[in-house]
Amino acid sequence: MTPFSYLRAADADTALQLAGVHARHPGAGHPGVEHPAAKYLGGGTNLVDLMRETIERPGTLVDVTGLSDRIAETGDANGNRGLLIGAAVRNTALAEHRLVRQRYPMLSRAIVSGASPQIRNMATVAGNILQRTRCAYFYDRAGSRCNKREPGQGCDAIDGFNRMHAILGASPACVATHPSDLCVALAALDATVHLSGADGERRLPFTELHRLPGDEPGRDTALEPGDLITAVELPALPLAANSAYRKVRDRSSYAFALVSVAAALSVENGTVTDVRLALGGVAHKPWRALTAEQALRGQPATEAAFRAAAAAELAAAQPLRDNGFKIELAQRTIVAVLGELAGHDRTGDGA
Repeated sequence: MTPFSYLRAADADTALQLAGVHARHPGAGHPGVEHPAAKYLGGGTNLVDLMRETIERPGTLVDVTGLSDRIAETGDANGNRGLLIGAAVRNTALAEHRLVRQRYPMLSRAIVSGASPQIRNMATVAGNILQRTRCAYFYDRAGSRCNKREPGQGCDAIDGFNRMHAILGASPACVATHPSDLCVALAALDATVHLSGADGERRLPFTELHRLPGDEPGRDTALEPGDLITAVELPALPLAANSAYRKVRDRSSYAFALVSVAAALSVENGTVTDVRLALGGVAHKPWRALTAEQALRGQPATEAAFRAAAAAELAAAQPLRDNGFKIELAQRTIVAVLGELAGHDRTGDGA
C-alpha cells in the first residue's frame, strides 16, 4: 500500500479545505480547483480494498465520517414529506429506519440485499454511492488491460469472461457494471444528491450522477474534482410505499447482482397510473428504465403489458459472449416484480 496522510474533518467546509479544494473566483484569475491526490474516506469498505491493490493511490485520506449521520423529514408548503439522508448515515441504519421501511420499502430491501451485515454496519451512504466496479479485470492490475484503470490500455473483459458484465449502455472502451444495490433504488426513487465543492453547494439529480463509459470509462461520475456528497434527498413519492427490490444472483449471500429490479407501482381500476423502474447488474450505472415506464403508464396492469414494457426496455441490449442470458432474466424479473406489486397471483396475470 502506498504511504498516505490521514486527516479528519468535522464538517463539510473542513473536509473541502483538508482535501485542497478552493472556491473559484470568476474574473480573479483563479486557476480553478486545486486538488492534490486526496480522497474522502467514509466506511472505507471499497476504497481501502482499492488502495491495497494499488488501484487507488491517494496521497491524503480525509475522514468524513464526521458529516451528518441524521435522517430527517423534509416538507413543502403542500404538506408533502420527503427524507434528507446525511452522507455519513450507515447502510444498516438507513435500511432499518422506520420511515424508510414505511415509505420507501424498495430502498430498505435493496440495502439488505447488498454485501454482508458487517459491511453494511460500516459502509456509509455516500461511500456506497461512489463505490467502483467489481470487474475482475479492473482489479487485476498485474495481468489485465483495463481502460478504466489506465486509459487507452484496452479492455480484456470484452473478449474475456464477461458473464457479469453490461448489456446496456456499454462502449468499446468498457463493459463493466455498477455494483451497488442501494443506487438502483435511489435511481428509481428520483433521489437528489446534495454536493459541496469549488462552486459552492449544489444539487444533482441522482440519475445524472453516474456516467456511462463512452470513451472516458475512468470517469465514473459527473462530479468535479474534490466534490463532496453531503446528503441524499428522497422526494415525497406516494407510490413508493408500494415498491419492491428483487436481486437475482448466483448465491443468496454476499454476491453481486446478475440482474436486479427496483420498482414502484400505482394502479387504479386496473390501470397503471404511475410507475418507477430501475435495473442493476446490466449497465455501467444504475439503469433507469424510462422506456418501460413510458410504455406502462395508462396501460392495463396485466402480465402481458408488463412483458411488453420489459421487452421494449431490453430491445437495445447488446450482449457479450457470456451474458446474453441477462436479457431474458431481466425481462422475467421485471414482470415478476411488477406482478407482485400489482397483486397478481402466481397462476394468472391478474387481469
